[in-house]
Amino acid sequence: MGNTSGDDKILSFEDVVLRRSDLDILSGSNFLNDRVIEFYLSYLSSVHSSPTISLIPPSIAFWICNCPDTESLKDFMKPLKCHDKNLLIFPVNDNLNVEVAEGGLHWSLLVYYKDANTFVHHDSFMGVNRFNAKHLFEAVSPFVANGDATYRECSDTPQQKNGYDCGVYLLAVARVICEWFCCEGMKNRDELWFTEVKKTVPDLVSHLRAEILELIKTLMSQSV
Repeated sequence: MGNTSGDDKILSFEDVVLRRSDLDILSGSNFLNDRVIEFYLSYLSSVHSSPTISLIPPSIAFWICNCPDTESLKDFMKPLKCHDKNLLIFPVNDNLNVEVAEGGLHWSLLVYYKDANTFVHHDSFMGVNRFNAKHLFEAVSPFVANGDATYRECSDTPQQKNGYDCGVYLLAVARVICEWFCCEGMKNRDELWFTEVKKTVPDLVSHLRAEILELIKTLMSQSV
């Protein structure tokens, strides 16, 4: 790959381009940006390569939530084929200004599970993204749900201990849900994935930054 400097591109993975500054974000106590979120969701999608799972990139989730008119949204949603998916995972950001790229101060996660026809919002900071999550739910549900889907806040979502780890919690919850969905022995329609999230996420969060950083470095070395 050659030497890189400044904020040069360091890795292309699927449709995601990572830059050197993304390594700095993962190395310290920093808010995760859109690129890191999209990279790891794309990686999870490659690991759990099922045609019934879709992990939506942050930019697409943001556009669905903020699309100015219904007809444009219909055209935008068609290629995503969300109605064919059994599990949909959407990152939620609190950015309300469509003119500000990669804005916002908080991440959370909205999940749709077709078997229960339910959207579940996981927020690691006292539900502060509830407004944004419900707005996304209202925008996307006509394109994915079987009839009138329900919406619920997951009160068992583990809570972050600082002001910058919300993105790490988003990715940890997404990973646990994908593992739950792909393991038939873990599935329980009544309990959904809540027990696994409550049990597994706190420990996973403690080392996920380092794990993602090592994953990127490994993929970089394989691309040389």
